[in-house]
Amino acid sequence: MSTITANELLAKHRAGEKIELIDVRMPTEFRETHVTFARNVPLDSLDPRALQHTEGPLYVVCQGGTRSKMACDKLRSAGFTNIVDVLGGTKACVAAGLPVVKGKKAISLERQVRIAAGSLVLTGVILSLTVHPWLIGISAFVGAGLVFAGITDTCGMGMMLSKMPWNRVADDSASCAVKPS
Repeated sequence: MSTITANELLAKHRAGEKIELIDVRMPTEFRETHVTFARNVPLDSLDPRALQHTEGPLYVVCQGGTRSKMACDKLRSAGFTNIVDVLGGTKACVAAGLPVVKGKKAISLERQVRIAAGSLVLTGVILSLTVHPWLIGISAFVGAGLVFAGITDTCGMGMMLSKMPWNRVADDSASCAVKPS
């Protein structure tokens, strides 16, 4: 897989190279902070056939690297050959000094998963102590889901939370999403 560091991307930007960068985070995350020349194409709605891409490399970024790797794999499977993953994600881009837009603060999807999982585990324990011992199964189910997420590097709870209304941007001007060909 082809990769680039945020510092190398900054050097290309400063040299005036045309950089086509897609940010595959949720629209609320994109709205919070994004590289000025990035366009938002959320991973859950990434359709390689509808992606308008000119010639040259297509750079892919997310928050820290997991979703961008998944997007690169999806694009490669669809026949794209010049895909470059930005190592370290948006965090690294900000640290490197790439120009960014800062908007409305949002709770990251990762934090939402931790809040939801922790709440479900705590609820399961309390219910098993106060209502019925078998309700500890709620906590066991969440624990098993977290183990599965860690092993497979996919998170069902995260995918479910990404569909929630608070993770959507009502004004699509914050997202320069995919335009059909």
